[in-house]
Amino acid sequence: MKENNNSKIILAALAGAAIGIAIGYFMNSNKKDEILNDIKEGASKLKDDLSNNLDNLKTTVEDHFKSPTS
Repeated sequence: MKENNNSKIILAALAGAAIGIAIGYFMNSNKKDEILNDIKEGASKLKDDLSNNLDNLKTTVEDHFKSPTS
């Protein structure tokens, strides 16, 4: 059991190091600005989509619960 836990710890440490190296490489590369712009555009699009969906949901709920006028 102890060897299994040690193996998991070693694999987690190696995975963390690999992720750290990858982040460091991209942040120091010439593509850093391009990557950050892509992330910003994606976040902006997601925000707009969520806002539109929320507006549509509000309209649907309001239409559903409108009291009939006589």
